[in-house]
Amino acid sequence: MYAVSSSVSAPLRPQTRPGVGPFLDPTRPAVQPPGPRLRRMPPQGAGTLSGRLDLSGPQGAQLRTAIASVHRICPEFAPVQVLRRTGRSVLLVGAMGRNNAVAKVLLDDSPAWAERIRHEIAAYRSFVRHRPPVRVPRLIAADPDNCTLVIERVPGRAAALHRHPVEAPPRADIRAALGAICRLNAWRPPAGTFSAPLDYAARINRYHALGLLTDRDLGDLQKLLHGIAHSSGRQGMGQFCHGDALLSNILVTPTGPVLVDWEHAGWYLPGYDLATLWSVLGDAPDVRRQISQLAQSQGPAARDAFLVNLMLILTREIRTYETAVQRTMQDVAPAPVAAPAGAIPTGEEQRLLLRRLHDDAQMARRAVRAAVGTR
Repeated sequence: MYAVSSSVSAPLRPQTRPGVGPFLDPTRPAVQPPGPRLRRMPPQGAGTLSGRLDLSGPQGAQLRTAIASVHRICPEFAPVQVLRRTGRSVLLVGAMGRNNAVAKVLLDDSPAWAERIRHEIAAYRSFVRHRPPVRVPRLIAADPDNCTLVIERVPGRAAALHRHPVEAPPRADIRAALGAICRLNAWRPPAGTFSAPLDYAARINRYHALGLLTDRDLGDLQKLLHGIAHSSGRQGMGQFCHGDALLSNILVTPTGPVLVDWEHAGWYLPGYDLATLWSVLGDAPDVRRQISQLAQSQGPAARDAFLVNLMLILTREIRTYETAVQRTMQDVAPAPVAAPAGAIPTGEEQRLLLRRLHDDAQMARRAVRAAVGTR
């Protein structure tokens, strides 16, 4: 939510030996290769805000409308900067007395996007009554009818500025982020507080109908889902997840990590957040191995759930970037994608990243088939 979009290059990952990967060889010792560290960014929300809003032209008219929506629920909000803007929403940074705040306003009035921000507002309201085991920004004001949300701006920096980091982030940042995700996944909020945002069977069938999954993929994933349901029995096997556990959605602060962007929070099959984090850490094989070991440590059902999540997430990423590449080849400006915060690269960078995603999907596909063989 806080990360500013910009281009990112994506170098090729070294080829993985067939049949060998972090899923199929969990006992393989983790290698800690030396790597460059990301440049430290100044804390967000620290110091005095400065900047100027351009309210001229058609875009200025949109900003004026957005600011008016914020002022209806938070009159003391003084907008200073546009933190991020897409065709669907705008993030405004503003001052509120001695504190800073972030206002999120929906620009796209489509029902799907309105539902997403209302889901996020509901999550922040739930956190007021039921505190999660991780830090989240404090809710200041919200208007679900006008799709407007105002929260505190937490002093800190994003653990990664891009959706798919070009370099492995500092190990300490990844360790802190992973610890926060694991604590969140172990949380059991009261029944009825959150919904299940993802219909697994429907998503698998839709991706198969679009040609993104093969007939064998369809059968294998359905078998794993059936086995997971049979193993979980009456207790169920849901896990509370952030739903978009990217490093760009985790702020590193002096007091620990802070998770932002709760549009997809809810109950998933175990390992959804871990699979999300795995999918964007292509340049950190040792961390990927650690994540896969964590996912498999709870037994075969948890392992299978992780693999189902991973296949769906990688398929979604491939679909997003293939669409972006097609638009680039047609010399059409890329439209805002459904993917959460994080920069979408352009041109050759898109093609390189897409190749990496296909490699990852093949690795996950082999692991899924191996898991089906153990059923």
